Amino acid sequence: MDEQELDELQALLDTVPAPLEPLDVGMLDGFLCGVLVQPQRVPESRWLPHITDADGRALPSRFDATRLHALARRRHAELDQAIGRRQWFDPWVFELDVDDAQAPPAADAVYPWVAGFATAMELFPALMQLDAAALTEPLALLYRHLDPSDLEDADDLLEEIESLEPPADLAEAVEELGRATLLLADAGRPLPKPPAPRSHRRPPPRPRAPRR
Repeated sequence: MDEQELDELQALLDTVPAPLEPLDVGMLDGFLCGVLVQPQRVPESRWLPHITDADGRALPSRFDATRLHALARRRHAELDQAIGRRQWFDPWVFELDVDDAQAPPAADAVYPWVAGFATAMELFPALMQLDAAALTEPLALLYRHLDPSDLEDADDLLEEIESLEPPADLAEAVEELGRATLLLADAGRPLPKPPAPRSHRRPPPRPRAPRR
């Protein structure tokens, strides 16, 4: 998706009527990544309603979500292809507009993306039920941008977070989002093992029959 379509998607999300609470495009991107690293594929009928309301409440019948859903499906397909092939992708994270010269920390900019990812983990917890040892490092790269009080019963995760150096800048923080997503995909969607190479050795020669 290009920048114009991204802006269009945000504008469409902004038209979702109250009391529904749609995701913004940053949260939507993190949410989709959380959906796509699950060990079992999440049906569209389960994840799509949460794009236009965090709780999955139905849209009013008069609201035309055709274009909005089409753009969300397209981003889902793009991410699915990248994650499935373990290819780098650009998370939808945007620099914050500030009036003063004091730049906000990188955590402020990546927070919506991580919050969207965490929302997917709450709604679809299958990944979190896998081997914790494989999840701790990549989850720490993501969840260190959340308030520690939001991480309940996660002593090992908090310990891993405390051991991490903060990202040097926003670019590094964004890079870590992509890296963590692909690491989690290794746990939830492991790539098939390549077939064992065929042996090209010649069969041993047959013994000759004894002479009479």
